[in-house]
Amino acid sequence: MTGSIRYVLAALLTLTGSISVAQSNRYDKQLSGVFEARERDWRNGAIVYQVLVDRFAPSQNLEAKKQLYPAPKVIKAWADVPQRGVYSKEAGVWTHEIEFWGGDLASLSSKLDYVSDLGVKVLYLNPIHLAYTNHKYDSIDFQKVSPEFGSRDDVKKLAEQVKKRNLKLVLDGVFNHLGRNSPLFKDAQSNPSSKYRDWFYFGLQYKWGVRSWYAVENLPELNLENRAVRDYLFAKPDSVIRSYLRDGIDGWRIDVGPDIGFNYLHQLTKAAHQQKPGSLVVGEIPNYPKEWFPALDGVMNFTMREIILAFARGQSDANQTSRMIHRVISETGTDNMLKSWVLLDNHDTERLATALPNEAQRKMAQVLQFTLPGSPNLYYGSEVGMTGGEDPEMRAPMRWDLVAKQPPTFLWTKQLIALHNAHRALRVGNLREVTSNQLLAFERYTDKVGDTILVIVNPTPKPVTEVLLAGNSKLMNGTELKDLFSDKKVRVSAGVMNVTLPENSFLILKVDVSAKDGYSTYKRVQ
Repeated sequence: MTGSIRYVLAALLTLTGSISVAQSNRYDKQLSGVFEARERDWRNGAIVYQVLVDRFAPSQNLEAKKQLYPAPKVIKAWADVPQRGVYSKEAGVWTHEIEFWGGDLASLSSKLDYVSDLGVKVLYLNPIHLAYTNHKYDSIDFQKVSPEFGSRDDVKKLAEQVKKRNLKLVLDGVFNHLGRNSPLFKDAQSNPSSKYRDWFYFGLQYKWGVRSWYAVENLPELNLENRAVRDYLFAKPDSVIRSYLRDGIDGWRIDVGPDIGFNYLHQLTKAAHQQKPGSLVVGEIPNYPKEWFPALDGVMNFTMREIILAFARGQSDANQTSRMIHRVISETGTDNMLKSWVLLDNHDTERLATALPNEAQRKMAQVLQFTLPGSPNLYYGSEVGMTGGEDPEMRAPMRWDLVAKQPPTFLWTKQLIALHNAHRALRVGNLREVTSNQLLAFERYTDKVGDTILVIVNPTPKPVTEVLLAGNSKLMNGTELKDLFSDKKVRVSAGVMNVTLPENSFLILKVDVSAKDGYSTYKRVQ
């Protein structure tokens, strides 16, 4: 190589900040290919948007559909807010379970551009299977779609429309139980010699003569120990799990995962992967997540939700919160956590704006949701500040009037989505503790120092000045870290930082490894 060529290559390296593999260290080599593999897997760090089909977008065909809501079912006006009802002996359920707002798969499809423009990567639908109630957790037939929503063909069409927007589609699988209106259950209940008799647990020891989920009369549990039941749900080629994956969906969220148990969840997940390699199976696991892998690809991370909310409310200090976060990640594994959904609210919890009415606390919680390892899970309408308490208040119809106004919380949430999507470390990076005291501080990092993001949060009601230690050997002395949401900068001196944060505030810091005046201290550090 001539001297002139060497000079040109050296100049390019200095200007771009690119470093050859020869300049990586032995720790980098241990991570060789890890982050690239994570990036190739859409399930890692993918932002999820959750929708109740009945409540998301008003049907344009409601008049023609009215016969699909026979009494005692009721159609409500879109502006009506769900209220707790009374138990209906006629229907055998609570009255608020049979109040409908009329949304369907066609109206949902009309709002896909909105979903896509948010910047999310996954659309997750609460149950759409044929069922009596509005929530559809009492399935009559898993292989059919409730006619108020549409048909299996409409699911295929939706999957195609989702794919065109580079999104993924995940459905809700409620495989622990059926609804008591299911023909299978009615036959088994009325006929002791029915071939479906052993699909359920009948006995005088049960309150309703059959084992039901949480002793709810409307939800008789399936006998998963029966091979025929497992064949129907996931094992056979024509099973529920496999057939919808062939229809174009990309994964399943499994309801009440602990009730199904480790072994059957593992069988279900393997069946999904056999049918569609790279599909996602996420379990509703309101337990400590450590041992639920590889039975599942990911969990709904309720543990992290509890940690985040307690921290934001001031119920857990920074030290305790840091220990809990790092224990969850270290014991469960980063790769498992990246596929797990980090939620702050959903259809079973009060909405975020109700749980954290203080805006500063709410912002701190959202910062953690979008910067800790995992897939942030947004519940429809929370991005515009919808409120709602316990069931059924949190299931109100989508406030499109608020979307039109673009309130500050909407713009803020879009900023967080863009932040997460723009930074490799936040999507697929590892987690490392930043030593602190009153401040919660951590680092997301990859094998490239230029990806590094440091998050520092002051949860206290007073300003805090603190000396922090970042354990990143590649952060050069004198490096300035810039906050991504302001013009504030923090200087690193041999890994040590002196930081001042106002009350209830945060910094999201990014390292700049680019060359200045043709020179960079990162010239031989990757």
